[in-house]
Amino acid sequence: MRLLIVGTLKGQLTTATKIAMANGASVTHAEAIEQAMAVLRGGKGADLLLVDVALDIRDLVMRLEAEHIHVPIVACGISNDARAAVAAIHAGAKEYIPLPPDPELIAAVLAAVANDSRDLVYRDEAMGKVIKLAQQIAGSDASVMITGESGTGKEVLARYVHSRSNRAKRPFISINCAAIPEHLLESELFGHEKGAFTGAVARRIGKFEEASGGTLLLDEISEMDVRLQSKLLRAIQERVIDRVGGTKPVPVDIRIIATSNRNLSDAVREGTFREDLLFRLNVVNLKIPPLRDRPADILELAQHFAKKYADANGVPLRPISADARRVLTSNRWQGNVRELENTIHRSVLMAQGDEIGPDAIVTPDGDRLDLAKTAPAVAHATFAAEQVTRALVGRTVADVERDLILETLKHCLGNRTHAANILGISIRTLRNKLNEYADGGIPITPAGSGDGQRFMAAG
Repeated sequence: MRLLIVGTLKGQLTTATKIAMANGASVTHAEAIEQAMAVLRGGKGADLLLVDVALDIRDLVMRLEAEHIHVPIVACGISNDARAAVAAIHAGAKEYIPLPPDPELIAAVLAAVANDSRDLVYRDEAMGKVIKLAQQIAGSDASVMITGESGTGKEVLARYVHSRSNRAKRPFISINCAAIPEHLLESELFGHEKGAFTGAVARRIGKFEEASGGTLLLDEISEMDVRLQSKLLRAIQERVIDRVGGTKPVPVDIRIIATSNRNLSDAVREGTFREDLLFRLNVVNLKIPPLRDRPADILELAQHFAKKYADANGVPLRPISADARRVLTSNRWQGNVRELENTIHRSVLMAQGDEIGPDAIVTPDGDRLDLAKTAPAVAHATFAAEQVTRALVGRTVADVERDLILETLKHCLGNRTHAANILGISIRTLRNKLNEYADGGIPITPAGSGDGQRFMAAG
């Protein structure tokens, strides 16, 4: 956990610093916004900014956005002025903390940002084999490829490997290759020099240099453009990188962990992923089974999430009844751990009485999970499928493909990642298709709140 404190506040932040360091955070100070930006550009990085509310937080937020630096802000001040707190939140701060700081409050904020509660929870033997292999290779510097369906817990396992490595006390830096536009990803990874392109107002250190000495997680590596893959391959092979607009190579010392929910061997055959890069990354493959293939983990995770969300919502911790356990273990969990976590979160809020019963195990729209696939629903689905089949006759393949993509996206509430997984195509292919349709004036379901949703534990 890396904390950047911005401001002085008459020495009050010295106490905050001591509290943060006592909770395992590394702390850097900057007296003003420009100094803070210099720190962030310089590669030290931060997981959280603790900023004096008297500073121009809106200006800071705008500067961060302009330079594509993503880091949460918590404002703090020496008064309990409600207007100052509200103004800070409106300006873009995630939270407001009054000073002098309360040790428990500071610790809670740090834990929330670091997400230390993402425990590695498992019981099933299938997952146990994966963890055993992870433990065996954690101490090496070998590149690791973690594969598995969306929602199985690939990032959680990556953090576990880092925590057991010789680099555990050094940075763990993660970048989602699918979430950053192609034209910005190179700069995010390798950094840039001042004036390298429009908007490059100063030198910016990229994720490779920021992670030097530690671990770099390349999340959803399959979505990286082939042209950028060649530069990544050189960086891995030679342990040097070239900043965008730079004139000399920069040495780096990192371990690479990559994740993918796609079969990269298929991507190699399709020409969308370099075979030599796959060989470099796939020294060790940790393949996480889907939750439906490790049934012993379902109840273990369910109990873990029940406690987590009971604590988070200030409600009594209720045991999961025998009937509810049967409902949980019989479900297919297409969304894996992420879907299970959301389901248990709802059940904690919906439960009444002394236990979490089957009535509280519901879908997002409130239907009981065990009744959501009744015979009438199956009959309706069969009828609908027949109607769709008849409607295909006389239509072009392009029209059918377009309707399938748009209807799948609508079903996923605009979540591009989920839609791409269902369709069996890459997120980049999906985005290209949607741009093509939008250019033709066809309305596209906007991205929903589920996009980019993070998750906690994976067993």
